[in-house]
This record gives sequence, C-alpha cells and structure tokens, in this order.
Amino acid sequence: MSQSLLEQFFPICAIAPTPKAIRTLQPLCETSGITLFVPSEFQTYRGVVPYTEKLSTHLNHIWSDYQAILFVFATGAVVRLIAPLLNDKCRDPAILVMDDAGENIISLCGGHQGGGEQLSRLLAQQLGGEAILTGASASLQLPGIDVMGKPFGWRQGRGDWTEVSRAIAHQTPVRVIQEVGSTLWQQHLPQDYCFQFHPRDTQAQAEVWITASEHHWDDKIARVQWHPRVLWVGVGCERGTPKTVIEQALQTTLQQYQLAESAIAGIATIELKADEAGILELAQNRNFPLKIYSAEELNQVTVPNPSTVVAQEVGTGSVAEAAALKAAQASSIERKQEIPQLLVSKQVFKADSGAVTLAVARSETEYIGRTGQLYLVGTGPGQVNQITPIARTAINQADAVIGYSLYLDLIQSLQRPGQIIESYAITQEKERAERAIALANWGLKVAVVSSGDAGIYGMAGLVFEQLARQHWDGKTPGVEVLPGITAMQAAAAKVGAPLMHDFCAISLSDLLTPWEIIEKRLTAAAQGDFITALYNPRSRSRMEHIKVAQTIFCRYQSPDTPVALVRSVSREDETIILTSLQEMLQHPIDMLTVVIIGNSSTREHQGWLITPRGYLGFNR
Repeated sequence: MSQSLLEQFFPICAIAPTPKAIRTLQPLCETSGITLFVPSEFQTYRGVVPYTEKLSTHLNHIWSDYQAILFVFATGAVVRLIAPLLNDKCRDPAILVMDDAGENIISLCGGHQGGGEQLSRLLAQQLGGEAILTGASASLQLPGIDVMGKPFGWRQGRGDWTEVSRAIAHQTPVRVIQEVGSTLWQQHLPQDYCFQFHPRDTQAQAEVWITASEHHWDDKIARVQWHPRVLWVGVGCERGTPKTVIEQALQTTLQQYQLAESAIAGIATIELKADEAGILELAQNRNFPLKIYSAEELNQVTVPNPSTVVAQEVGTGSVAEAAALKAAQASSIERKQEIPQLLVSKQVFKADSGAVTLAVARSETEYIGRTGQLYLVGTGPGQVNQITPIARTAINQADAVIGYSLYLDLIQSLQRPGQIIESYAITQEKERAERAIALANWGLKVAVVSSGDAGIYGMAGLVFEQLARQHWDGKTPGVEVLPGITAMQAAAAKVGAPLMHDFCAISLSDLLTPWEIIEKRLTAAAQGDFITALYNPRSRSRMEHIKVAQTIFCRYQSPDTPVALVRSVSREDETIILTSLQEMLQHPIDMLTVVIIGNSSTREHQGWLITPRGYLGFNR
C-alpha cells in the first residue's frame, strides 16, 4: 500500500496479540510503514516489533508517539486499557479496534479530529472488511464540522465546537456565514443538510463562520470559526531589524484590523530581503511560506501608495503592498487573473532597533499548505469487488473524485461524506484532466477514475500529456497510477482463456486516430495471427468500421475463427455471445461491446473459448 494514502495519519502503530492477527496485519504493515507491535513470544515473525513488558505499561510508553493506534482485541479490553490514558480528544491518538480477521474495523476514539473514522474506512478497503462508524455525522453523510475545513488547509478558530456539532447531529438549523475561502464543500452536501446559507434565515440554532477575521460575539447561540488561509502579508524592513520588531508590528496590525493570525497564508518580500534574518526567522518560527519577488516583478503591480524614495533605494516604488498583492494573485487555483484585495495599506512601524513596513492582501483562493496528489485509478469493468484494494483506498481517501458520470455511479459505494465529486460527459476527457491538475496543483488529493485500466484507453496518458505541457517537474503534484482490470481481460475471463497466446488491442474509434492508421494496424494484427480485442467497435455515427475490420480479418483467417462479443461486461445488463468471424455482424454490437477475435488455433469447447499456449503441442 502506498504510504501517501495514509501519510496524514502517520505515525501509526498496530498491536496484534495472536498469530492470526499478526498474519492478517503483516502484509498491510510491511507495505504501508505501520509499526506492528507483538508480544515477545512472537518476535520471530517477519517485520514485527516485540514488547516485553506488560501491555498497559507498553501502551503508556508509546501513547504520545503515535497519531493512531490499531488494536486487534476485544472492544471491552481496549476500553479498559486506554481509559487511564485518555485526556483530550484534540491530542489523544485515534483508537481503532478490529477483529483478528480484519472483517470489522471500529473507530472507537478520535473519530473526527483524530481521523479515526477516515482511517477506519481506508483500512477496511485494504483488508476487505467493513468500517464501523457510530458518529452522528457519519450517519448523516456529513463530514464532522470540526474537520470539514482540513482538506482546504483551513484552521480552527474560537468557538463552541461541541455545541455546534450537537446542533448538526440534531439536524436543527445551523447558519453558515462564509466570507472567504472555497465554497466547493457547499456543492457536495447531502440533500437533507441542516445548513442555512442565506443571511435572512432567522431560525438558526448555531452558526458557522468561515472568515479571515477574528470575531468576538455574545453567547446567545453557539458559534465556531474556520479560518481559510487567504491573507498574504507583504514585509519590508531596514537591514538588521530583529524578528521581535517584525513580529510586534504584525500582531499590532492584526489586532487593529481584527484579522485572524490563523488566516495568514504566508509572507512576501523583495529579493533584496531574501537573506534578512528577522524575516527568515519569523517565517520559520510561524511555519509561513516565504515568497520572494524581484524589483521588476513588484514594479508591475499597481499599488495605492507608491514611494519615490523606496523606488530610488530598491528599484521599485513599493515592497510591502506590491509583495502582498503579488503573492495573493499568484495563489489562484484556476491560473486566472484574479484581483486580490488589499485589506491593509502599508503600515510603518519604527523601533530603536529597526523599522518595518507591512501590508496585507486577501487572495480569492486559500493556501492549502501541502503538496497535491493525483491518483490515476483504473476501476475495472464495473463491479466494485473487481477494483484493487489500493485503488479502492485511493478513491476513498481522495479529497476530490473526477470522472465520467457513469463511472462515478458505479463506484458510489466507495465515496465518503465531504468529498468533492465532479462528473463530466464522456467526451470531456480534456476538461477532466485540466480540472484534476488544477485541484492537485492547489494542494488537494484527486482521484481521476477510468473504467478498466487508466493507462489503457483511459485518462492516465492525457493527464501526463497535460502535465508535461505545463512543464511539470515530475514531482509536484505527486502522481500515482493504480492499474485496473481491463475490459479485454474481463471479457476474456467470461468466455474462457482466449488470450493465452500473443494478442493485441485495437480501438476502432477514429476520433483521435486517423482511420488509415487503424486499417494498417488491423491488417498487421490479422496477418500476424494475433488474437485481437476490438474496442469501440461501433457507434451511431460509425457503422462501417466494424464491417471493414471483419473484411480484413477474413482475408487472412478462416471464416470459422471463434469470436466473442461481450457487452457491458460485469454489469447488470451483461450479454455474452459466442459466434464466428463470418457471422459476427449478425449480432448486436455497440460502443459497450468488446469484440475478441481468436487466432488460427483458438477453439470453442462446450461454450468456452480456448487458445492453446503450446504446452500439449501447438495445434493449428
């Protein structure tokens, strides 16, 4: 299992007390990097870490070392073990419990903020079990209000999170006031959500504020604040100004304009200050990204308060305002010319040990603060149980899932509350790729789904092409291709073993490939005696291509050559017809049909197609 699928939960450990539990968890732990603790008598098992002390003592020692702990114990035993250690749901590790066969994975503690519910879902996909979730949000098909903003890099502010969560669980009206940040989450709520998005709604029992401001309210109703990271702070200073002076200037500015420090995306300055110790220390201590711009770049930004004195000294009329605006504009997700808003014009602060100039701009798009990831997923021929465990995990883990509407419908059971699900028409492959790359460049984990295998007539090639056009460095965003069972493989399995010798696949669609080239490939396949799978054999606008294909194969092969016509393989309306090369066109063939034409040795036996490999002697 790829570590990137679980990285947000690391470090993770599992505690397995029996040989059966160890065998269940060994493959998962070895491939994902999960630490597997076992009693000392089982230390000879591969890849385990033995503990020699009493389990309660061992647990006390490791409690603060892991973000999540998976127990293969009875639930009651786990409750008694962890009870003395539980302190704060915001800091305690997520606790999961499973049976020794991995059939049930229970999120026991830390379901929301600890990520226990989501980790249970992911492990269930890997182990082929079921995630047992008892939280109210899960039953309502909603993400927990205290984790809702995490995919977008939002930070929690002040508020009564417990009371607002209770209001949502009771499905009482909850007003949402969103001043900044992405509204994508609003577009993917279940139909019976309790949120109110219009200021005129007056029956709300609680409020959720999504804001860059630091609001202070009375306590008449429960409220919480999420802070999207949309504020970019432009900084200029005299050489040698210490961090403390810059920090005090920042705090004073935030307080004066009632802005939340949690909403700061990063800081920006001029190239001349790239080595300024005070700025570097502030960025490092607060974990702020630091954007550096040349004087030429800053000169291109229109600011309200340019200075001729500054222009003479550093080559641009503005540092703080221009840098703030430049950084805010550069964060656009769609690469459009969004116009950022300058919330705070330049403020000058002087001290005995230096001077600072600050300005604050607000971006239209929040800063997520992590490297995005693209999962190019093959979902197989149609049934969820034919999707590989790692592919199911990637779909469930992704912040956004993008694909053709039919494919998304087929994997609906793998989707989870809070995901962004975007469907596109079958002809909008380019739009799918561009959207997925934009979201991944922003910082989201994005699953792009294709039927069959993503790298065989799927989306993988197009996504890589688009990345290359954008001068992708091969690393950011990260890309992982997760293979799937192709329609050709699934169709072959339904009719026997027709692909046992050399074979090829040819698409008869000439939308992207000239028909002259397709004809050459058909001729070469027929001459070479390849078993041949034909994709996209016939559409409403393309009726003759399958006839030409039959004619070409009849030139080189016997008219009695076995042919399989498999339509909607592994789906509810699946149909299978075994026929011959001569008679294949007498049966229905459309875009959902895979045509498998045997070679000269392919035979039909009792309703099954067999292509001898030659183990018993080559038979023509």
